[in-house]
Amino acid sequence: MESKCRLRLREGSTQLSLCVMSPLVGRLLLLVCLALPLYGVEKVRNRGYRKDPDAEKCTGNDAEKPNCTRRSEEGRSTYLNSMGPAGTPGREGNPGTNGIPGTPGIPGRDGLKGEKGECVNEIFEEPWRPNYKQCAWNSLNYGIDLGKVADCTFTKMRSDSALRVLFSGSLRLKCKNACCQRWYFTFNGAECTGPLPIESIIYLDQGSPELNSTINIHRTSSVEGLCEGVKAGLVDVAVWVGTCADYPRGDASTGWNSVSRIIIEELPK
Repeated sequence: MESKCRLRLREGSTQLSLCVMSPLVGRLLLLVCLALPLYGVEKVRNRGYRKDPDAEKCTGNDAEKPNCTRRSEEGRSTYLNSMGPAGTPGREGNPGTNGIPGTPGIPGRDGLKGEKGECVNEIFEEPWRPNYKQCAWNSLNYGIDLGKVADCTFTKMRSDSALRVLFSGSLRLKCKNACCQRWYFTFNGAECTGPLPIESIIYLDQGSPELNSTINIHRTSSVEGLCEGVKAGLVDVAVWVGTCADYPRGDASTGWNSVSRIIIEELPK
């Protein structure tokens, strides 16, 4: 029986001997023998694709662990070589919207102490107030040729101000030949030097030979000007009459039959 029905199959190095008792049993045994090798191959294939959960945790110093697997550099280079060429760079994107403003920063440290400044004393001056005076005479009729005609005292408030003076009155000069007289101001006995004297003159060339007499005309005239450099305090302002340089004097008259006046005013510079 054994010599008639022995069927030998090989799977690797294993031999299977089957004795077909009947045709139906033989076919079933044949199908089983064919299916067993296919199942073994599929199991081996699945085992090759199984991934060790600890394999990715392997680092440089863990290479000696039993479950540690590392990719070889040859496999990595093969993977990189299989990549295609780099693509062209893409276009620049649209600008993004402004971000949310940040929170205020921490206050900085105090700076270095500055140098000591100079002390400046501010001078607050009082507002300017008008300061003026007038002295007047009715029918002064002063007929001297040399000397003081009239005077008027004035209180000057500041040294850096100027004095404006005015004399208004009747003046006259007569003589048979040429003559000249001058009327001028003085301040505390001295003529003004800031900048120049304040004066007026009358010159007469000669008399009238037809009438065999001299001309005698009285006219209201004025002597006026500004004087700087007069110190503050009480100031004696006077009007004088005198001669002109290099000319003989004549017969002078001041304030005849009329009002004469001196006006003094202090002005800021």
